[in-house]
Amino acid sequence: MTELAQENASYNQRAIATAHKLADANATYATPTKSKKPDRNSLFPQHNLSGLGVALEYEAMGNRPVSDQLAAHAEQLGVEFEHIGLTLGTVLHNVDLKQLSNPALIALVKATLLERKVIFFRDQHLSEDQQVAFAREFGELDAFPFGATGENPFILEIHHNEHSPGRENSWHTDVTWMEKPSLGSVAQCIVVPPYGGDTLFADSAAAYHGLREELKEKLQHLAAINDYRVFISGRGAKAWPESLVEEIKQDIPFGVSHPLLRTHPETGKTGLYIHGGFLRHESLYDTRTNNQLGADASREIVQELLDQHSKAEYICRFKWTPG
Repeated sequence: MTELAQENASYNQRAIATAHKLADANATYATPTKSKKPDRNSLFPQHNLSGLGVALEYEAMGNRPVSDQLAAHAEQLGVEFEHIGLTLGTVLHNVDLKQLSNPALIALVKATLLERKVIFFRDQHLSEDQQVAFAREFGELDAFPFGATGENPFILEIHHNEHSPGRENSWHTDVTWMEKPSLGSVAQCIVVPPYGGDTLFADSAAAYHGLREELKEKLQHLAAINDYRVFISGRGAKAWPESLVEEIKQDIPFGVSHPLLRTHPETGKTGLYIHGGFLRHESLYDTRTNNQLGADASREIVQELLDQHSKAEYICRFKWTPG
C-alpha cells in the first residue's frame, strides 16, 4: 500500500469513527418531540433561507404547481402544462396564439400567468402585429423609447452578435424608470445561438419570503429613486448632444420613486421590486419620514436584494427555440 493510500485509509477510519460517536451523542441528548411540531424557521440556516422562501411560497400555492380549478380548466380546453420551476415558469402546450378568439382560452392564459408568474409557448412564429395583438389581451401597451423598433412601433428589436454581446445579463424588473411601469413583457425569439442563450427568471415572491426577518420588516417602509441613465450616458463617441438628452428628460420624467416591495393587486402576493441598473443604489429612504438611509446603508441593502434574486432555488431556466 502506498503512503497516500495509507493516509487515506487512516483518515476514513477516523472519519467513520467520528460519525458513529456523533450519532450516539445525538441519540443520547435528543429531546423527544412527540406531537410538538418543530418551528419551521429553525430548520433552515439563518445565513441562507432560500429553502424556506421556496417552501413558504409553495405552501401559499397550496403545495401544488397550479390550483385544482386551473388544472381542470386547462384539461377542459386541451391545454397541457409543462412546469419548469417549482413555484414559477410553465410552458402551455396546444395553444395557438394566432387564434385567440376563444374567451375561455384567453382567461386560462391570464390565470396561468397569475399563478405561475411567467409562462411560455412553443412554435408560435408570430408576425409583429400578431405579437402586439396577443400583448393587448393583457391591457394597454407601452412603447419603449430607448431601442430600435420593428415595423410595429410597439415591438422592440434586440439583436446580438459577435460585435454586440448581450448587456441584459443581470437580474432586473423591466422599466422601473417609468412612473407607471408596465405589467410585463411579451418576448419572441427569432434566431437562437447554437449553444446557450437561455433566460433565467426568478420568483420575487419566494425571494421575499426567504429574506431575514429584520430586513423584511425594514423593507416595508423603504423606497428608492429609479431612472434611465444607462440609456443616455456612457455612450462614448456615440454620445447624444446634451440638448437632446435634456429634451428627452423633459418628455420622459427622469427619476421616479418606487417601493422596494410591491404587492400584486390580483394575487395579493408581495415580492421584491428592483432593477439594479435603473435604481440609484444610494437613494433609499423611509417613506414614513422621507429620511434618507445614507449611501452606505442603502448600497448594503440593495446588494443583499440583488444577491437574493440570484439564488438557484428561486430560479427557472427557459431554453429558447425559434418562435
